[in-house]
Amino acid sequence: MSLMLLLASCCYLAACGYHVAGRSDSLPKNIHVIAVPALENATNGYRIEQKLTSATVHEFLAATPYKITSNPAAGDAVLRGKVLTLEAVPLLFDTQTGRATTMLVTVRCDITLTQTETQKVLYHTDKFVFRNEYEISTDVKSFFQEQDPALDRLARDFAQRLVAAITENF
Repeated sequence: MSLMLLLASCCYLAACGYHVAGRSDSLPKNIHVIAVPALENATNGYRIEQKLTSATVHEFLAATPYKITSNPAAGDAVLRGKVLTLEAVPLLFDTQTGRATTMLVTVRCDITLTQTETQKVLYHTDKFVFRNEYEISTDVKSFFQEQDPALDRLARDFAQRLVAAITENF
């Protein structure tokens, strides 16, 4: 009886279109190379566009079958983006010192993926918002030493979400 119930459940899940996240690819089959030129930076955040671009390229290479180029003329599709805002606000504080221990970082971007041959927009949002919490050291000296690693973590997390959004068309 339990075997029948298990089989019925599997058939139901298969019939309703259940799939594992990250396995879907909504991009046209004729796209093999995606051009990812450097994102634009409309913020005061130093090098944020470089970090986000680099992480996005790395994520496409690691998580998808696409080849990546920085030359828009060499891609089957071109991913363009602009970092519109970058905000970091204290979220949690050390009760002893009053210093922030956790920051809430929010990045808002305008992202467009366009098919080169047809100029068809495959993905667009002017409200791509990435938000995540990052712990920081309460020691001021190590905070400044941690700034680049924290930015690297932010860029990696951002890129994972962006590539998933594009390839799964969310």
